[in-house]
Amino acid sequence: MAPTNLVLINESSNVRIITLNRPKQLNALNLEMVSRLLEVFHAYEEDPNVKLIIMKGEGRAFCAGGDVATVVNDINKGSWKIGANFFSKEFTMNYLMATYTKPQVSLLRGIVMGGGAGASIHGRFRVVTDNTVFAMPETALGLFPDVGASYYLSRLPGFFGEYVGLTGARLDGAEMLACGLATHFVPLEKLSLLEDALCKANTGDPKSISDIIDEFSNKNPKLKENSQYFRLKTIDRCFSLRTVEEIISALEKEADKNMDDWISWTIKSLKNASPTSLKISLRSIREGRLQGVGQCLIREYRMVCTVMQGKYSKDFFEGCRALLLDKDKNPKWKPSKLELVSKDMVDHYFTALDDKDWEDLKLPARSKSNLPSYAISKL
Repeated sequence: MAPTNLVLINESSNVRIITLNRPKQLNALNLEMVSRLLEVFHAYEEDPNVKLIIMKGEGRAFCAGGDVATVVNDINKGSWKIGANFFSKEFTMNYLMATYTKPQVSLLRGIVMGGGAGASIHGRFRVVTDNTVFAMPETALGLFPDVGASYYLSRLPGFFGEYVGLTGARLDGAEMLACGLATHFVPLEKLSLLEDALCKANTGDPKSISDIIDEFSNKNPKLKENSQYFRLKTIDRCFSLRTVEEIISALEKEADKNMDDWISWTIKSLKNASPTSLKISLRSIREGRLQGVGQCLIREYRMVCTVMQGKYSKDFFEGCRALLLDKDKNPKWKPSKLELVSKDMVDHYFTALDDKDWEDLKLPARSKSNLPSYAISKL
């Protein structure tokens, strides 16, 4: 395996510590990093000397997402199929993590967004802390929550996943634990002690690993007084509705009764997002409720390739321009209104691409006889 300084590997007996090492870019995943992760995860699954994988990030982020600015630059220079290659590798990595035969402990210090969530949430143990910030901000970029998000967001309590996926809402560590995105909350000052304890225990037994993490955990971190999680009843009332238009209308009715910062922020976030992104995101999460993680990733790959192809909307390129490149924060979406995004337009994102050189994502075969029960349930 060719070494790269963007992904550091530390071996401690039967434990492998993988550190995402691109701190100036908040560990945003590029093709080189995704290729390396895919390589080592494949190798470690076959290696009897590897019992446990610990994932973490260098600097102030675990991982801020996929490096979509580079993807857009590559597409502008040549073909959207350069981007398709990146997403194909990333989604295959997500699937491998979701169905892995060995435990993965992700230490989620700092920012965990987009592709960073895909590299951690699918794993067995997700440890959050005091400064963890989670979000799926794709609708503001003209994209949609991908990396298998339609699987894990759709399984959050009530319609909290629709809320998080459509608005790009930021969750802290306590909120992630409350809704099930995290499995444990460990105070920041104990995180390195936990890592040492896991290396010292040198075990791949999930029960033993869970017990070790429990020793360092705060079982009930206090939710902030203004936590979004306390709005679950309102979220369920509004985000359970069939269309994005109905969701916004219901939120506006709630605002008429009791306008506060949270309601106004939620409405504003939806109105500022790409209308096309909102519609395909809602349908994606709804379909995800009835699909296994592999089906979700195959469908999301169709969707992301259609987005990059730019035949029906160029909002992804405009969103990246406005938020990541020019940074004027003033994207001009086309279509500009929800009512201009027809069902036929949305349908295109969920069907195979009309391109003779394109094919659906081919995920590696996984044998149920080898998988732990938590991974089998995802298939």
